[in-house]
Amino acid sequence: MLELESSIAVAEETINLIVNGESHRLGVQPQWTLQYVLQELLGLTGTKAFCTEGACGGCAVIIDGRPILSCMTLAVECQNQSIETIEGIARAKHPLIEAYIKHSCMQCGYCTPGFIVTAKALLDKNPDPTEDEIKQALAGNLCRCGTYPQHIKAVLEAAKQIRSILETTRSSGGNSNG
Repeated sequence: MLELESSIAVAEETINLIVNGESHRLGVQPQWTLQYVLQELLGLTGTKAFCTEGACGGCAVIIDGRPILSCMTLAVECQNQSIETIEGIARAKHPLIEAYIKHSCMQCGYCTPGFIVTAKALLDKNPDPTEDEIKQALAGNLCRCGTYPQHIKAVLEAAKQIRSILETTRSSGGNSNG
């Protein structure tokens, strides 16, 4: 039986990732995914490795305003990009967090971070989405427990809260064009 050499020396690259507003200088191997780096190097366990094939949405993060699948994105491709994870969204107390709790959107909870991240990206671009727009935005996220109708309710409620906050800000003069 032939024994194959399985270890190949790969040069590490030093990259800078801006995760949840904090800069991180990291040594990474070129084949490491963003999901791996977030979880294993930065300890951000909310970004899930569910299918690891880009089919479930459990690993979703927001990069420069767009939801992306971190299991399909190489960390080296994210040099100096702004990355937002579920931890950052929760820390900011985004209205989606409470809406997801109120509407019991999770049973096992494994898919929840990916859904919330994807929904936040939608609401950042469109604070008044229709049910169809929400369904389309969340179409790439899978839930084994089948809580899909609850996700729509939660996103609609969070959108309503965001619009209320925006209206309050506008009416109090917080919208400066200076």
